[in-house]
Amino acid sequence: MAEPADWVDDFLREQSLPPGYRHTIETVAEPLAQRLAALAAGRRGPAIAGVCGAQGSGKSTLCEALARLLRRRGLKVAVLSLDDLYLPRAARARLGADIHPLLATRGPPGTHDVAQGLKLFGDLSGSGEVALPRFDKAQDEPAPRASWPVIQAPVDLILFEGWCVGALPESTQTLATPINRLEAEEDPAGVWRTYANDALAGRYQDLFARIDHLTLLRAPSFEVVADWRWLQEQKLRTRRLTEGNDAGRTMDQAQVAAFIQLYERLTRHILATLPARADVVIDLQADRTMATGDPRAMNR
Repeated sequence: MAEPADWVDDFLREQSLPPGYRHTIETVAEPLAQRLAALAAGRRGPAIAGVCGAQGSGKSTLCEALARLLRRRGLKVAVLSLDDLYLPRAARARLGADIHPLLATRGPPGTHDVAQGLKLFGDLSGSGEVALPRFDKAQDEPAPRASWPVIQAPVDLILFEGWCVGALPESTQTLATPINRLEAEEDPAGVWRTYANDALAGRYQDLFARIDHLTLLRAPSFEVVADWRWLQEQKLRTRRLTEGNDAGRTMDQAQVAAFIQLYERLTRHILATLPARADVVIDLQADRTMATGDPRAMNR
């Protein structure tokens, strides 16, 4: 079912997207929404559609487009980001003090409230109002609960997006060699990366096991991800200032380049291993253009 031009125009304007994103809606989002609508049809309880992609790859924008397309089909859709499950700063500070200082910084497995995610999946299949958590990256804290969107359960479909959604842990042998400066200088004994890998092998797999359909937005390489993350940070800063807030804890370009090293190991692992396991793989060009046609042709 094609969307009317005014819907697309409104979406592009609200999301500050270029006119070319219309092609993405027509060739990627619309066919993918059709697949997900079929997945949700006739189920008892919500279908869970995971969307994985590196930082700045456009996961949130794609999920917003999918949500609007699916809602126009009459489905009740909840959108949840793995980023919205980050632990508060105080909890991460305790991890940093007890286990390794790098765990005070949000990012890798071990810095999320996985139990909260599992509870949300259950609540969204029940009845009554469910508040969906939101994390304020500019403040590096969960947003005030009063600002969380509320949805009436049960829902038909959950769009669950995140940079490592669906990922599997690495082998112990692979962890032995540092992958970048941060690991070599700040985690020479491998305590931090081992903790993150063990966390991923644990309750994160319980969370990811609930996913019924997984889409991977595949970056051309890790090297472009830092550029994408910097653009994302600039957008975050602009939004904060436009809303009349200060820039909060936003980062400059050098800080982003350092921050992205927290994600490098697992991002590279995902790019190497997840394409063979995903239901749909959407290839991205360096400018984040989605370089694929109908995702139905890529079913695995």
